[in-house]
Amino acid sequence: MKIIFMGTPDFAVASLKKLIEAGEQVVAVVTASDKFGGRGGRQLLESPVKKYALSQNIPVLQPEKMKSKVFLNELASFKADVQIVVAFRMLPEVVWNMPSLGTFNLHGSLLPKYRGAAPINWAIIRGEKETGVTSFKLKHEIDTGDIVMQESLTIEPDDTAGTLHDKMMELGASVVLKTIQKLKARHINFIQQSDEEATSAPKIFHENLLIDFSQEVKTVYNFIRGMSPYPGAYFTFEGLETKIISCKPHLGLYVSKPGDVLINKKQFHVFCLDGYIEIEELKMEGKRQMKVQDFLNGWKH
Repeated sequence: MKIIFMGTPDFAVASLKKLIEAGEQVVAVVTASDKFGGRGGRQLLESPVKKYALSQNIPVLQPEKMKSKVFLNELASFKADVQIVVAFRMLPEVVWNMPSLGTFNLHGSLLPKYRGAAPINWAIIRGEKETGVTSFKLKHEIDTGDIVMQESLTIEPDDTAGTLHDKMMELGASVVLKTIQKLKARHINFIQQSDEEATSAPKIFHENLLIDFSQEVKTVYNFIRGMSPYPGAYFTFEGLETKIISCKPHLGLYVSKPGDVLINKKQFHVFCLDGYIEIEELKMEGKRQMKVQDFLNGWKH
């Protein structure tokens, strides 16, 4: 079975690697264009998927426009039976409808829950105890296609978006391989999604990152870890945007008002509605990320 793989970040590399190591025939990779970045913005940066594909001598396509005739002709020339999409951009129908078996996507939730761009973040923010990954066949409406398979994953009380991302990356890679194996064996019983059970996981913007300490400690804690380490939930401290990378929640009623800060030589607390969070690691605007003790040692009271 000829496979074209589409993806860009490290999250996608795990799935591509799994396919290659299993001996599957990946005939080409489609990934994002190289971008300038690094120190001074002068270094041309290749996507993690491109780097891995080149190391395996797999042809790489990097279209600026998914509907360009040059790209579509090149894509068609590989005569792929199926396309696999992991952490990539939206595809036009002319692309996802090209292979004879269709195009299949890996999504970081148990669909139809958390349809959208940020399922890992929102599952933690909303206090879920379980999430998972889903492979499904692409169709017009985003994240609504018929499901091939799902595997679930427990969200631990101290999981962050970062730790959950890494667990999901490995689980997702195994689901991608199993999906291909099911396609090859023609053993697929598609499951239609229920729109009535759907929830959304919209893209996160900077204006979504401000912490509201007037809420319960549990809600604040879930919000912080759901945004950690990236994009990073923040509050304003000494006039600077201060991201909380990690913290501990503490319940208990205090005289202090939500948002009040208590600092001593060893601790940095911010009060909530029914307790406080104890900051363990932070990053102030324009400064490096640091453990709270390092921050307190250098902080001028």
